[in-house]
Amino acid sequence: MADETSSTAPESPRVPTMDDVAVAAGVSVATVSRALRGSPKVRSETRRAVVDAAERLGFVVSRTASSLATGKVRRVAVLIGAPLTDWFSGSILDGIYDVLRAAGLDLLLYRVHDRTEREAFFAALPARRNADAVIVASFALSDAEQATLTALDMPVVYLSQRVAGHPSVGIDDLAAGRTATRLLLGLGHRRFVYLRAAPDRDFRWSAHEREAGWAAELDAAGVAASERSLLELAAGSGLGDEAAARLLTGPLPVAVLAEDDDLALSVLASLERLGVDVPGDVSIVGFDGQRRAVDAGLTTVSQPVAELARLAAEAAVALATGPRTTAPPEVHELPTTVVLGRTTRAAPAEGRRGDASSGQDERAARGTGGPPGATTI
Repeated sequence: MADETSSTAPESPRVPTMDDVAVAAGVSVATVSRALRGSPKVRSETRRAVVDAAERLGFVVSRTASSLATGKVRRVAVLIGAPLTDWFSGSILDGIYDVLRAAGLDLLLYRVHDRTEREAFFAALPARRNADAVIVASFALSDAEQATLTALDMPVVYLSQRVAGHPSVGIDDLAAGRTATRLLLGLGHRRFVYLRAAPDRDFRWSAHEREAGWAAELDAAGVAASERSLLELAAGSGLGDEAAARLLTGPLPVAVLAEDDDLALSVLASLERLGVDVPGDVSIVGFDGQRRAVDAGLTTVSQPVAELARLAAEAAVALATGPRTTAPPEVHELPTTVVLGRTTRAAPAEGRRGDASSGQDERAARGTGGPPGATTI
């Protein structure tokens, strides 16, 4: 008997449809359509169920057809000026992504690290017009850059910056800088140093206000110019070693406020390698409240980064998908928290300003034992 072979070609895999997504999510086809378009009429839990079902089935919405029908490309661009490896950048992007994904929107990421990258982005944007809204994280745009976005009718949400006429989400950096300085003053310190990386003249960062708060609080306390200094560190590796070396050329004890936790942790490690007593000779306060800093026992000003990212992303989704409104833009200012760790305590008697002592000072002095405390500001 001759061998029998089949000449029937294998069936092509069936392409999932919107009906399949509706069945899998337990909703109507109309709800699937609204959810995948990011309609504000769909509850967030329902939208999440639809998006999950679509991803599980491999259902793909035709973005070209959707864009032609609605005039929307269903994307939000995020401009980040800091390196993507920074804790703040990574945390912000993670929070923004979660919100955009739930809304069925894509995230376009642009790292504009210097003037050249910024100019390239804004030069190409009119031709691309590939986003429905822009989130600018931590730095201010120039008047010309604002004009470009206005001409394209592209709304902007500011994260960690406040700009008149635009929705923004952030903290009061100036007040937080003053509070951190007030803590060090209350511990009786009489010599003060502010640590920062050398500023990029093409960027105006929200963190600059922390330094202004430090200076304002020292002014209010009557601290002389001879008892304070600003240490500006060149960008690159070895910032902690450079900061430690420069700190040790001056009189001790000294109270240090660093512009962020990464810099504070770096100088802490360098000082401890050199055998310097922290906090006996040098008290250190950081800024951000990242987990690595808290675990290391750093006294730090903690900002609610996950909440900042969520609110900024939700504002961008509303602008990208909803109708335009003449209502005043929402401005969210969230509180910060001082987390007391092992890197601050009362200054030794010979280095104290008067006899300042408070319950908070005593807790800071005991920071080497037990969990850190927290104070909302």
